[in-house]
Amino acid sequence: MTEAAVRETHCATVFFTGDRAYKVKKTVDLGFLDFTTAQARRAACHREVRLNRRLAPDVYLGVAEVHDPAGEPCEWIVVMRRMPAERSLSRLVVDGVPVHDELRQVARLIAAFHATAKRGPEIDRVALLEGLRERWTANLTEMVPFRNGPLDAAVLAEITDLVNRYLAGRQPLLAARAQAGVACDGHGDLIADDIFCLPDGPRVLDCLEFDDRLRWVDSLDDAAFLAMDLERLGRPDLGAWFLDCYAEFSGTERCVSLEHHYIAYRAVVRAKVACLRHAQGVAGQDEQARQLADLALRHLRQAEPRLVVVGGRPGAGKSTVAGRLADELGGVLVQSDRVRKEMAGISPETSAATGWQEGIYSAAGTEHTYREMLRRAELLLGRGETVVLDASWRRAAHREQARAVAAGTSSRMVELLCRAPDELADTRIGRRARTSHFSDATAEIAATMVRESDPWPEAEIVDTTAPAR
Repeated sequence: MTEAAVRETHCATVFFTGDRAYKVKKTVDLGFLDFTTAQARRAACHREVRLNRRLAPDVYLGVAEVHDPAGEPCEWIVVMRRMPAERSLSRLVVDGVPVHDELRQVARLIAAFHATAKRGPEIDRVALLEGLRERWTANLTEMVPFRNGPLDAAVLAEITDLVNRYLAGRQPLLAARAQAGVACDGHGDLIADDIFCLPDGPRVLDCLEFDDRLRWVDSLDDAAFLAMDLERLGRPDLGAWFLDCYAEFSGTERCVSLEHHYIAYRAVVRAKVACLRHAQGVAGQDEQARQLADLALRHLRQAEPRLVVVGGRPGAGKSTVAGRLADELGGVLVQSDRVRKEMAGISPETSAATGWQEGIYSAAGTEHTYREMLRRAELLLGRGETVVLDASWRRAAHREQARAVAAGTSSRMVELLCRAPDELADTRIGRRARTSHFSDATAEIAATMVRESDPWPEAEIVDTTAPAR
């Protein structure tokens, strides 16, 4: 016989006996939910059953009434089929059981659920930019009382700053997602404790029932909750695997920076819950809150789009540095040599060699090239991408224009100036002249560029003398 057990959350108590689970709402007012009246608890129980039957219809059996001595209903209980605790996703992960196949099943289930979930203009407004900003503001405000224990005030301040910066520059990204129809009436609380991996498929329980607006989310936001929770359990690799599978089944366009942002948001939500549990006297929740806040901060730093300008004279190794940075940062590489030739209607490998500031390398052509590079960068940054711009950047005016693009998209600006001894740089130019290469610069043109370059005191110097590894 299955043993009786009790489990508490911040807003409910669940009693397990035999093959049933009975969930009773606590008489609490936590600001974001208020169960202090019998009517509120009754409504929440019925909504919980109705909403959770979308994903687990055979688990949510109904709502039972408790009567007072006069025979009048005074309390309501959600009645559920009891799930085997040893098959919860969290237990399997903690015990080191391989769960890749199970996570793939969960991803398929959630993607199918999102595909048919309720949608509409009202959900779009709540799910995307303004609604997301409101949810962040509400959560961070509710955490203020905990900023000097258990949370660190400096961590919360940096979280707040990074959130505001990201949202300020990502209106194009979130507008495009609204247009693509990704916002839906989702689950809202997708954690590993409430997912059970059974032989006939997963059961996903306990969606957020007390506030529709917290369930109306970008579908990626919904999925990111589980990715965050798997990382909280010490398995960020499983979180990444789940998001890979979800992207495959959902067919929605991926944006890595937005994945990081939503993971951070979900970590903050759980950190707030841990703070509330700490205030209720639950042991260990203070450390949990700190760990979750640190997790959120890591992902917000990773989410921050960057505009990286990599410059230097021909042969200084800037293209090699820029390419490697784009790979490491998962960024988009935009090269002046390619852009210039694309606009001229010729292949990047086709030579357009000419004299100093002649042909496609005229002053007007160079201005046009930089404008186009920065136009592309602005569009990409607005959509959450990190961008690496590979060019000489010899003019201070062009660098100032790049800074304006970074500021206008609330992106972090990184300025790198590649340097190598002239003899080594000229040797590299000579070597690539014997192969198919995008650049048409000669050693003579490079020397002129050095003389004509404006000072660049803001740049970090990258010495490329040593061969790249």
